[in-house]
Amino acid sequence: MSNRNARIDEIAELMVHIGRSARGEDAGAELTAAQWTGLRFFARANSASRTPSAFASFQATTRGTASQTIKSLEAKGLLARRRSEHDRRSVVFAITQAGREMLCNDPLRHLMSALERLPSEACETLSLSLSQVAADLATLRGCRAFGTCEGCSHYAADGGSKGGYCACVAADLAPDDIGRLCANFDQRHDTLPVPPLKTKRS
Repeated sequence: MSNRNARIDEIAELMVHIGRSARGEDAGAELTAAQWTGLRFFARANSASRTPSAFASFQATTRGTASQTIKSLEAKGLLARRRSEHDRRSVVFAITQAGREMLCNDPLRHLMSALERLPSEACETLSLSLSQVAADLATLRGCRAFGTCEGCSHYAADGGSKGGYCACVAADLAPDDIGRLCANFDQRHDTLPVPPLKTKRS
C-alpha cells in the first residue's frame, strides 16, 4: 500500500471513529440520535430545504423513517409545520423556541469544543475539504448532496451587500440565507485551497 493510500485509509477510519465517539454521547440524552440529527438539520437548513424529503435525503434514510422522526420532534414541540412559500401544496418545518433551547444541550457540543481549538486556517481548510468529500461521496452513491452557498456553483456573492444570488432558484439571497444547508447544492470545484508550490533549494 502506498503512503497516500495508507494515509487515506487512516483518515477514513479516523472520520468513522470521530462519528462514533460523537454519537456515543447520545446515550442518556433527551433525544435519540435520529431526533438530534433532525433537530440540527431543521435548525441549519434554508427555508426551501426544510421538507421531509430533503431531510430523508440528508439522513440517507427512507421518507417514512424521516417522517416518523419529524412527527416525534413535532409532538415534543421542537418543530412546527407550515405551508411552503415555494409550493403551497407542501409543508415545511421550522425549529421552535423550545427546539433552539434543546440544542443548547446538543451532545455534539464536546466535538464542537474540540474543533474550536483548531487554528482558523485549519478549521477553514477542514470545512472545505469535508464539504468536497461529502459531495463526492453523494455522487458516488447516487444521492443528493447538501452544502452551503459558499461552496455552491449556483451562488454568486453580491459585492454591495452580505447577501447574494442563487441561479438555481433565480432569486436574491438575504444574508441570513448564506451558510444554511441547501438541498439544491452543487459543489464548486475551485473552493479548496491550493497548496504552495515547492521550490528546489539551490
